[in-house]
Amino acid sequence: MNRKTLVKLAAVTAAMTALAGMSASAEGLKIGYTCMDGTNPFFVALEGAIREVVEANGDELISVDPGNDSNTQIDQVEDLISQNIDLMFVNPVDADGIIPALDALKEAEIPMFGFDTEVGDMSYLVSYAGSDNYNAGYVCGEDLAKKVPEGGDILVLDSPTMQSVTDRTNGFLDAIEESGVTFNVVGQQDAQGNQQVSNEKATDLLTANPDVVAIFGGNDPTALGAYAAADAAGVTPLIYGVDGSPDVKALLKDTILEGTGAQSPITIGKTIAETAYAWLDGEEVEAYIPIETFLVTADNVDDYGTDGWQ
Repeated sequence: MNRKTLVKLAAVTAAMTALAGMSASAEGLKIGYTCMDGTNPFFVALEGAIREVVEANGDELISVDPGNDSNTQIDQVEDLISQNIDLMFVNPVDADGIIPALDALKEAEIPMFGFDTEVGDMSYLVSYAGSDNYNAGYVCGEDLAKKVPEGGDILVLDSPTMQSVTDRTNGFLDAIEESGVTFNVVGQQDAQGNQQVSNEKATDLLTANPDVVAIFGGNDPTALGAYAAADAAGVTPLIYGVDGSPDVKALLKDTILEGTGAQSPITIGKTIAETAYAWLDGEEVEAYIPIETFLVTADNVDDYGTDGWQ
């Protein structure tokens, strides 16, 4: 019985013992990969980490990029199924919108491994690895409350369809509420996790609210868009993002970019890929694997460097 047959058998019966002792690199597999935005530097690094593990095992990784469009993502997953993939790495554009694609994968008996952003029903997944997104936003809110104890008006640029960004936003808002410092959210808009869109949204919000003391962006591209808008407007709110990207870390010491809730796409990618291979080899794996997040500011950025991801 070859590896492809074993993978299908495992997906149907969940009989881990049927895979025991089998090497995941005995015969090449065809493995699918989808993320919400393949152009985001975070996902570029994450895909590279997964690809490194897959290719080291002699297998093929086929990556698709839906460009933040849920319908496109479903279509692309269905196309991957038609290419007879054996396993799928999944990051949804929309947590609930991805469900039809997960149904199709389940019907095709293809095991699914999630990363970075949870799907609407986690029971579809064999395992999931992702950052503690709530904490990534929370540490930004904590830092803001310490640095602006007098409070003030703030802007929030989020992306409600992206569960990871929603979790970060909730963490940020909870932290400032729990701090006891009075902050007023005078503008909150969907920036779609996109630098260009967030620039436009921040420009509109800053025009209406030029005296804000801070802006929170749900990811680093959004924070960079807000920074460009604030710089053009000649205003100096403290700006926070989430990712810990090299681009933002390089600006922390000399600009109004104040901090980033850092995560490690390399660790996420490597962790979920190695987990998938452990499962293929018949090992029991954790259903949910949290990856640490932490705050990077001008005070500690030298510890992490600015020329790559942590």
